[in-house]
Amino acid sequence: MNRTSILVAGAGGIGRAVALLLANSEYDIKIYIGDAYQAAAEDALQWINKGLSSPQDIQAFTMPKEENSEELEQFALASDIILDCLPGSQAPRMAALAIKSKAHYINLTEYVHETEQIMEMGKDAETACILQAGLAPGFINILANKLAKDFLQEYKVDKLKDISMKVGALAENAVAPHQYAFTWSSIGVATEYVKDAIVMRDGQIQHVPSLSQYELLRIDGVELEADLTSGGAADIPQAYEGRVENVDYKTMRYPGHFPWVKVQLESIGDVPDKIEQLQQRMLDTIPFEENDIVYVYARVTGKDDKGVFRAIDKYYKVRPLQIGEVSLRAIQSTTAGPMAQLALMLIDENLKGIVLQSEIDPEKFLNGSLIQLIYGK
Repeated sequence: MNRTSILVAGAGGIGRAVALLLANSEYDIKIYIGDAYQAAAEDALQWINKGLSSPQDIQAFTMPKEENSEELEQFALASDIILDCLPGSQAPRMAALAIKSKAHYINLTEYVHETEQIMEMGKDAETACILQAGLAPGFINILANKLAKDFLQEYKVDKLKDISMKVGALAENAVAPHQYAFTWSSIGVATEYVKDAIVMRDGQIQHVPSLSQYELLRIDGVELEADLTSGGAADIPQAYEGRVENVDYKTMRYPGHFPWVKVQLESIGDVPDKIEQLQQRMLDTIPFEENDIVYVYARVTGKDDKGVFRAIDKYYKVRPLQIGEVSLRAIQSTTAGPMAQLALMLIDENLKGIVLQSEIDPEKFLNGSLIQLIYGK
């Protein structure tokens, strides 16, 4: 097996987790990990080394916050794959760099405008651009696609009633009144609560307000609430258009959180900086916690070939993962794992152009070594 060079852009919690998972894989990989601050890149390198069972070829470097530098361009040219773990606003820059360098590109962002930009610039690329490859969007969409395919095949039909996707990144414990603790980006949480969600209702793709279709459910005996949020549906509504009545993605929380958020939003009102104001209110009230749990739940319903209404579903409950001397929080591993697994798939497969979640082979992905390490078999 030839050596593969991979550039990880961003040395934060997800970037360093991606690098660690790849360095511990069975593949021969050289890793470049870059950050706007050399100290952050060096700290990530030390953290990664603590999780390794044997020394690996990993190099830390400094990359600019905006635009490109000669050093960054040299590392990009030396790389076969670029993994973008930077803020979503930087995605078009990194995608353009990957395309120019003839490297494969994978990102995590749920940002719609930036994703549309990359889809345009990468449609004729000689290499692959895999978009929205984290947890949600990402893993949850590939799982839902797998269940939808299984349903259609098992029950010998060509249409479904519902495709439902839900993810909850939660702290181990939560208290009133907000019933929540931050386990990941506060601006990411505020953004998904405010921006519109894409759904399919009665066969029509629609943009609807987030937090507008509340429900309660139980997973593994735990009562949770769920409501629409932005970004998580990925391309599943478009991929199943004409074959399903309803598609949605919802975020799960402990009961009581979403009613509290709605009170804050009503108090803030319709202002240009609603996201920033909501973020600040949450930061003033809600703590960050390290002990976390990630719930993932997908469900597909429809009638079989005899007219019997049926459902198939799958859930995962993921806790922190110990690798060597380091611990990956559940949100770290469940977000970094899909990106790292897709990077390994790129080593084995000749893909090019834009690759969306519905176009990824769900069997190969879900049976991948890193996915099974994190999510279980």
